[in-house]
Amino acid sequence: MTEKAVLAGGCFWGMQDLFRRHPGVVSTRVGYTGDPSTPNATYRRHGNHAEAIEIVFDPERLSYRQILEFFFQIHDPTTRNRQGNDIGASYRSAIFYTDDAQKQVAEATIADVDASGKWPGKVVTEVTQATEFWEAEPEHQDYLERYPNGYTCHYVRPEWQLGEK
Repeated sequence: MTEKAVLAGGCFWGMQDLFRRHPGVVSTRVGYTGDPSTPNATYRRHGNHAEAIEIVFDPERLSYRQILEFFFQIHDPTTRNRQGNDIGASYRSAIFYTDDAQKQVAEATIADVDASGKWPGKVVTEVTQATEFWEAEPEHQDYLERYPNGYTCHYVRPEWQLGEK
């Protein structure tokens, strides 16, 4: 049995590259979500969708909380509509929950990140119900596997880690 997480934290290539290697992750794909008024989103026409990653994971090996803790380590959740050189709503930080349990975990994790004082400011990550996920074009899938020196602004920040819960 698997579960799904949908997250946005800037350019989707870098997030996919780091999550795909995480133990317990079954599969990943990148795409666009968060703007129900723009169906059939593409790279050239995605309205107010965020660049996002869909993560299929094994909850027996990796909890949703652990996914979110890693998410908060690999992007800066304190910058609104920006990651690195990428600026605009497409690059916002967002958690798209699939049920009430995920929403509660997301809100609790954000509260813990804020309370920790380890991040450079307060979290601006949106927590919103998942809507349609439009898979990105093939050239965007697994991009950093094909172009290992390609652009990314995602990396693990060891200092941005919550203590054991």
